[in-house]
Amino acid sequence: MSKRDELIGKYADDIRKKIGEEPDMDLLRKVTIGCGPSIYNADSETVASSQQGEMDTVKNNFLIKKLGLSDGPALDEGLNAVIEKYGRSNSNKYRAVVYYMLTRHFGKESVYG
Repeated sequence: MSKRDELIGKYADDIRKKIGEEPDMDLLRKVTIGCGPSIYNADSETVASSQQGEMDTVKNNFLIKKLGLSDGPALDEGLNAVIEKYGRSNSNKYRAVVYYMLTRHFGKESVYG
C-alpha cells in the first residue's frame, strides 16, 4: 500500500470517528490528491484552526481559488461550521479532511468531477 493510500485510510477513519459520517471515498481520494505534497509534511498536513492567518489561507487558497467561491460572510460561516463539526478542540485537523468537508458543505463536488 502506498503512503498516500495509508493517509487516505487515516483520513477516512477520522471522518468516521470524529464526524460520525461514512466518507465518499472517491471524493476523499480526489481531494487528498489535490492537496499535493502538503499531506506528507507534519506541519502542513494539519490545519491550525486557532490561527486566523491559517484560516485566511484556507479561505483564499482553497475556497476562493480552488472551489471558485465568492468572498463573503458565507465563507467564514461555512469554515466555522466545518471546524465546529470536526471538533474545535481536536488538535489534529487534517487538511485533506477539512478540504473534503468544505467541498461537501458548499456542494462543490463537481470541482473534483
